[in-house]
Amino acid sequence: MKRLARWRDRLSTRDQPFDGWLLLAALSLMLIGWVMVTSASTEVASSLTGNAYYFSIRHGTFLVVALLVAALALRVPLLWWKANGPLLLLVGIALLVLVLLVGREINGSKRWLSVPGVPFNLQASEVAKLCLIAYMAGYLERFLPQVRQQWGAFLRPLLVMALIALLLILEPDYGAVVVMTGCVMGMLLLAGAPWGRFVLLLGLVGLAGFYVAIAEPYRLARLTSFADPWADQFASGYQLTQALIAYGRGHWLGMGLGNSVQKLFYLPEAHTDFVFAVLAEELGLFGAIGVVGLFALLIWRALAVGRRAELARLPFAAYLSYGIALVVGAQAFINIAVSTGMLPTKGLTLPLLSYGGSSLLVSTVMMALLLRADIETRQAVRRASPAAPRQGPGPRLDKRGAVQ
Repeated sequence: MKRLARWRDRLSTRDQPFDGWLLLAALSLMLIGWVMVTSASTEVASSLTGNAYYFSIRHGTFLVVALLVAALALRVPLLWWKANGPLLLLVGIALLVLVLLVGREINGSKRWLSVPGVPFNLQASEVAKLCLIAYMAGYLERFLPQVRQQWGAFLRPLLVMALIALLLILEPDYGAVVVMTGCVMGMLLLAGAPWGRFVLLLGLVGLAGFYVAIAEPYRLARLTSFADPWADQFASGYQLTQALIAYGRGHWLGMGLGNSVQKLFYLPEAHTDFVFAVLAEELGLFGAIGVVGLFALLIWRALAVGRRAELARLPFAAYLSYGIALVVGAQAFINIAVSTGMLPTKGLTLPLLSYGGSSLLVSTVMMALLLRADIETRQAVRRASPAAPRQGPGPRLDKRGAVQ
């Protein structure tokens, strides 16, 4: 027991200025992501551009830009995000409307905004996630007693989410709808809203989701292919079967970095939505479990940051941290579950790891906000704690400074 307590003290970040484990998990996932994007995209990049490292160079550039933006976000007090929460929400909604009007269509979906002369496409739903979390955290701080007691205060953020969901469905981007709806309901639940309301809402959402799933033939085909992808492995079940083959080839230790076969034009979107399947093929079961462990560590530390802020009576920092943990956790779970056949296929990136400038930029800014919330919470706790008198081994002095 003494040895366990000693190790616990060594690994603790209690006396540090910020949570080092949170930073370690985030940076590790970014580095692994760059390595896997490089490995998974070489053949596709050679075919499309003639440069095997085209996507790797772009992802590395995105990573550097994201870290610079995160460093700037780390210097912005949370008070700014709290004061501008409603404005940020309007910006997020405006981007979702704008993408429907002038957005760039890729694979049948309008999700990206492109600026002429700029080699970068902005995915509006990624920015909207961050804006929604900031707004919800401020809303819960202002109306926390009403949210716990009144239906009106409980339903208002859900009406905002309904508007955002409608805009996302028109793109369409159903994965973002699921992630953002789960985030809003999770934040309300962590704020102490009654359980009965969630049971009723989940029933209504479940019925609506069932209708939406069967309303279009292609959605129904996705569901049936998810249940048995091998029944039509060269059509609706092609992507999932190729991902499952990648998992099967990985075995325990993998085929080695760069030795994936499925990335050779067998597995579509190998460096974006299905990069985890390539990772499992090259690094094996142990590598895949290691990455899942990093995500678990990241989410655990994010929730711990929120809990410390809540105990320190900093509700905005607490709910902001909870919201970020919910979004990252839900998106990571859905992406991995889709590639392993646990959920129907959805176009959703793996946070901090998949190729994509918008996802990487927003995810990195979220990590910076978590660190900022942790730093401000620790500073508030230190200010509130009385300074302990220092007792050294030397002689004691009386009030006049004489040795006793």
